[in-house]
Amino acid sequence: MKTMDDIQLLEAIERYLAGEMSASEATQFETIRKNTPEIDQMVVEHSMFLHEMDNYAGRKNFAHLSATTFNNLFEAGEWAPIDEQSTKYKVIQLWTKYRKVTAIAASVGGFIALFTSSLMMYFSPSLNGSQVLQLSKAIEVIKKNQQVQGHILNEVKTKLPENAKLISGGSGFLIDTKGFIITNAHVLKGNGAIVINSVGQEFNASIVYADKASDLALLKIDDADFVQPKSLPYSIRKKATELGEEVYTLGYPRNDNDIVYGKGYLSAQSGFEGDSNAYQIQISANPGYSGAPIFNDNSELIGIINTRQKQAEGVAFAIKSSKIYDLINAAEKEAPKQTNVKFAKAAIHNGDRKKQISNLQHYIFNIRSFN
Repeated sequence: MKTMDDIQLLEAIERYLAGEMSASEATQFETIRKNTPEIDQMVVEHSMFLHEMDNYAGRKNFAHLSATTFNNLFEAGEWAPIDEQSTKYKVIQLWTKYRKVTAIAASVGGFIALFTSSLMMYFSPSLNGSQVLQLSKAIEVIKKNQQVQGHILNEVKTKLPENAKLISGGSGFLIDTKGFIITNAHVLKGNGAIVINSVGQEFNASIVYADKASDLALLKIDDADFVQPKSLPYSIRKKATELGEEVYTLGYPRNDNDIVYGKGYLSAQSGFEGDSNAYQIQISANPGYSGAPIFNDNSELIGIINTRQKQAEGVAFAIKSSKIYDLINAAEKEAPKQTNVKFAKAAIHNGDRKKQISNLQHYIFNIRSFN
């Protein structure tokens, strides 16, 4: 049984989602939501519930309207006298007279079945993966980018092989000064890759190791034009991050090569459906952010964005940074000659957030996969 406090909290959440709060009330509620992960999760879940209830109501209304239309069409027909015709002739005549009605009824039935199947797919535990969207760039986006910037690629000596076709894209970041880059495995839908830094320089890269189970992949820049940095201004955190901690990301969700900054906070210690290998992050994440790093204010890398929830605005999931160490251990066993990663021992603090971003963007890359 819900207590009075629970009922009042649900009423406040509904007023917040409906936009019925005053500006000061909304600001105060958002502060409470940010500082209380349990309430934030309730807001997300209630938003999803209301969304699905609206969808269900729409389907019920459509089914009622379809049934009414069918009945009206059916009643408008005229039945021939039964005793004046043979059975065979009656069937042919009825089919001729009502075949349009029958076709409409079949279409209506198909629509209702489709809607019912969609509802079952949403609530079926075995198909919950459909609720999560991977954040790599699709081939259509890459093609549009090629069409817009094709003349630029022709003017500049691109590192793409001749006749190569871009397949997918995302973001990635250095974990070693020698040019080792981490991204998501689902970003690399092709068999080759190039990487582009924040000032538009392209570099050839090889795919050293990819693990679809963890959705992580290791690239290595193999290009004489790449100038190795002396050190990395961040470390990779091994321990868990605290709930409510403010975080931010840098990645390439746009069609151009402009790096994009986003901020949020850690809202759950586990990912989708309690995945212990991921965090839930309250942050806006668009396609292209796959492989983007998540940092805290101590210049520690705490996660890698890979998916977002379809039905909840601003809910993304990030693979925990500790899984990077597992990936490197697996890569060293399978490809020891190609893997010689040395992690930074400690983060280098670079003042306030603006100074951190200005420095960090040089170590984050736009990933392009091709065939």
